[in-house]
Amino acid sequence: MQFIIKVLISAILIATVSELGKRYAFFASIFASLPLVSVLALIWLYRETHDIQKVINLSHGIFWVVIPSLLLFIALPLFLKAGFDFYKAMFLSCLITSVGYWIYLFVLNKLGIITGRLRGFELEEDLVKLVQARQEKLKT
Repeated sequence: MQFIIKVLISAILIATVSELGKRYAFFASIFASLPLVSVLALIWLYRETHDIQKVINLSHGIFWVVIPSLLLFIALPLFLKAGFDFYKAMFLSCLITSVGYWIYLFVLNKLGIITGRLRGFELEEDLVKLVQARQEKLKT
């Protein structure tokens, strides 16, 4: 049930931005620029685990990957203005953003800011723990 609530809230937020964008691009941009996904993820993570360290780790991880994500919002309008089809422009923008992430994380690793993967952001281990917790919950 909690998963369904998360999906519904997320869908409502995305639909709201989409609908606002049809009439008021500026207001839709403001709403979309809010870190709502991050805030909701942090709230849900805390509600499910009550583990402050996990919240700190996720928050820290989000901080370090926001900068390269901005490449999408630079590349997409440039491709569209150049006359690219929307889907090709989106694909190329996502590709550039992905490469940007890789380069950015490589540089952060070389500078010692992160090691291997985001320090404290043990995604694989957290995912395994989350799946195990869900399985335990389903058994009861």
